[in-house]
Amino acid sequence: MLPDNNMKTIILASASPRRKELLQRIGLKFKVDPSNYEENISSELEPHELAQSLSLEKAKLVAEKHMNALVIAADTFIVFEGKILGKPRTETEAKEMLETISGRQHSVITGFTIIDAASNKALSKAVETKVYIRKLSSNEIDAYVESKEPLDKAGAYAIQGLGSVIVEKIEGDYFNVIGLPLSALAETLKEFGVHIL
Repeated sequence: MLPDNNMKTIILASASPRRKELLQRIGLKFKVDPSNYEENISSELEPHELAQSLSLEKAKLVAEKHMNALVIAADTFIVFEGKILGKPRTETEAKEMLETISGRQHSVITGFTIIDAASNKALSKAVETKVYIRKLSSNEIDAYVESKEPLDKAGAYAIQGLGSVIVEKIEGDYFNVIGLPLSALAETLKEFGVHIL
């Protein structure tokens, strides 16, 4: 059951085309207003707490601008052997990242927050998915980096794109790896009176 028109506006506080696509896929009516919160992943918090904290800060910034809205914000990153891998900024960084995760398993953690701007009620959660990357040859890594897809993607790959051919298997929510754990998000939206089904 989707919210009717006299319900609160839903705002996605993200510029990610993938998150926008995922929310459209489940039939949610929403507007996009990206948060310009400056992320800092060098925090002392453990990864799940950090993901929730970053998403909360992103959501708060956008909630201040929309008095009667539900704001959804998210933050996704990769954790490999206890270290957080962000988005590669250069082709060299992308190659190094892919060499690091080749033939290994890592975790993708997405923290998300929903804030009701009118009441300030906020709920944050973090979801983890384990991803196994098959052993990649240096030619495969070079070819993938040349495709430009790894740039600006957490962990230097996109599971929903060409990166699908390097993923051996996953344990957990596939959509979480793309950037929004839809099942957990739908469950949390119920707490704000929004029912997807």
